[in-house]
Amino acid sequence: MTKLKYCLASLLFVFTAVLSAQEEEKVKEPGHTNQSKFQQLYEEFATPNTFRSASGAPGPDYYQQQADYVMDIELDDANHKIYGEETITYTNNSPDDLEYLWVQLDQNIRTKDSKARLKNGGGVPLAEQPGSFASKYMGEPFDGGFVIEEVKDAAGKPLSHTVNFTMMRVNLPTPLKSKEKVSFSIKWNFNIPDHTVNRARSGYEEFADGHRAYVIAQFFPRMAVYNDVEGWQNHQFWGNGEFALNFGNYDVNITVPADHVLDATGTLQNRKEVFTKDMMKRYEKAKKSYDKPVIIVTQEEAEEASKEASQKKKTWKFRAENVRDYGFATSRRFIWDMQAVKMGNKDVMAVSLYPKEGNPLWEEYSTKAVAHTLKSYSSHTFDYPYPKAISVHAKNQGMEYPMICWNYGRPNPDGTYSDRVKYGMISVIIHEVGHNFFPMIVNSDERQWGWMDEGLDTFMQYMAEQEFGEAYPEAVAPNDAYPSRRGAPSKIVPYMSGDQSTISPIMSNPENVFQLGPNAYAKPATALNILRETVMGRELFDHAFKTYSQRWKFKHPTPEDFFRTMEDASAVDLDWYWRGWFYTTDYVDIGVKGIKKYYVTNKPTKKMEEYMAARNLTEADLPPLVYLAEEGSEDFDESMKGKAPSESSQTLKEFMMDNMTAAERANVKEPKYFYEVTYDKPGGIPMPLIVEYTYADGSKENITYPPEIWRKNDKEVSVVLSSEKELTGIIIDPKAETADIDTTNNGWPRKEEKSDFDQMKEKIKG
Repeated sequence: MTKLKYCLASLLFVFTAVLSAQEEEKVKEPGHTNQSKFQQLYEEFATPNTFRSASGAPGPDYYQQQADYVMDIELDDANHKIYGEETITYTNNSPDDLEYLWVQLDQNIRTKDSKARLKNGGGVPLAEQPGSFASKYMGEPFDGGFVIEEVKDAAGKPLSHTVNFTMMRVNLPTPLKSKEKVSFSIKWNFNIPDHTVNRARSGYEEFADGHRAYVIAQFFPRMAVYNDVEGWQNHQFWGNGEFALNFGNYDVNITVPADHVLDATGTLQNRKEVFTKDMMKRYEKAKKSYDKPVIIVTQEEAEEASKEASQKKKTWKFRAENVRDYGFATSRRFIWDMQAVKMGNKDVMAVSLYPKEGNPLWEEYSTKAVAHTLKSYSSHTFDYPYPKAISVHAKNQGMEYPMICWNYGRPNPDGTYSDRVKYGMISVIIHEVGHNFFPMIVNSDERQWGWMDEGLDTFMQYMAEQEFGEAYPEAVAPNDAYPSRRGAPSKIVPYMSGDQSTISPIMSNPENVFQLGPNAYAKPATALNILRETVMGRELFDHAFKTYSQRWKFKHPTPEDFFRTMEDASAVDLDWYWRGWFYTTDYVDIGVKGIKKYYVTNKPTKKMEEYMAARNLTEADLPPLVYLAEEGSEDFDESMKGKAPSESSQTLKEFMMDNMTAAERANVKEPKYFYEVTYDKPGGIPMPLIVEYTYADGSKENITYPPEIWRKNDKEVSVVLSSEKELTGIIIDPKAETADIDTTNNGWPRKEEKSDFDQMKEKIKG
């Protein structure tokens, strides 16, 4: 575009601004506080300090506590019971002296008299799953929860303690001083629930042959977090708000029936004692197999072990370093496969455990999905640091722990399965294995901010799914992308356009959210996807996201740490974005309100004459001006159409003669059409204004106006478009990038919406 085109567009802008001054003076309104969507987030954010810096990085005085565990666990298969003893060594790295310690007893949510059963209220449901119906209305509630047998100090003396629902306060004889550590022991037991009833996060499934598969977690009393933000994070566990946990080292001995296959968080210390010779040979082969899994325990071997239950016992010994939690899975019915994944300068084992009910789907895709997830997530964050990642098949499950997770996806009894089951299984494995990164390593407080693990993980899952479809095209339909359920902007529109009384801001505690799936998983994932693809661009976003991940791996970030780091590492002001998407229930809705067409004229318009008369001015009192007349106004006539501006304006012609060389005049492109396009924003979230302009010759022009275009008028904005070609169409957000909830106002000319009656008539005719 030449300087002439810019000059004309600027003159039109000045002209319309001058005319607006003629509007009658409005009655003065009272003052107000800052209502701008672009207001800085100082009021919402915590004040930076020496623990957490203004840049979003850990400060010079940042600290975190450490909790180390030595545990002896025994599974009573016959009675579905866990017995355990643990010694906790707790290191107080905080600057504070602690009078007592808080320990989490999450199993207590399953006691017979648990108040969690009564927390939601509500009436009689229209329908309910049989297991849920039976547990609510038929028979006694499950008798779960920890039975704390004893709590003792390092010398073996009883320690005073008080249990409050899912929290236990351990009273110390003397305060634990800063930089000191204390050891104490707990002995406990509890009844293991059937996790297929009410979808317990941990428990067993019993098969038709009477044998069981166990997926066990939250099975030991765990230290609560003490930090610079919450002090003691001792919010009760009500079910939705998950876990806030410390990093530490674990030495765990797990005793199970001798014919069980078992895997767990950590590195197996006595492999030669618990593996057969055949298993050892296969394991050594798996460590060198990078392209496909090696079967460690075959389906035939699992079926043979299931013919009768061994009465003998076997102890599996594990050590895990720098993990925040612990889980294990065990059964005599498990098939076991593994393969190696190159991760930086080391190898990681991708592992799957599944009963025959999972085949053939699990043998084909589970370990493949684990390996892909480790590669994809690592490329966007940091190299996966642990020695393995395990996917365990469990009916209707989807739960995550360090190095191990349980996942659903069961074929029909005859081994057939639908695409829905296949993609559901691959997706849940990607998601749950991905949780190793968020929050198992980037260790956010799930009890307080569910979106920080679920939302970030679902965003990463979306990228990994799309990459999975590219890496394994045989797994998806020809020429199709992977059918991700969450992440694409269009998928969140029904939620964001829904009933405001059932929508919560993302920045809400999980227990207070009406729809946890859309709120904590889908909406933040979509927001981050739009931020990456449309607002920031991949290069800036990816660098900032990786910076956040690496700053806070093996640490405890807050939402502010994430928000600040994303801005700090990109130089993109995103306060408006966090405010709209995370702190409110606003939605995106941008439309074309109106369009006016102008032509250059050689004389002042009526409105210009009125403007001069009101100020006792003549044309001679003003600098040389180019005038534009609106099509359809009294100043317009048909002769203006089709003319170059220099043909219609003597002032412009003289300007060109005085300021341009003959060569410049010969090459100049003069716009014959001028448009004032007004866009309005019924939705509350400001977004980039992405517009596709179509011209009479069929050509298209795409312009993206920055979100800052809304900063001085949140309701509507007008832009000037000058062109040599006639404008015939406008479409906002042509590629559906912004999650606009109403696309009926996204185009010009506006498409006529047919009434329901007209649509019915057409259907009858058809």
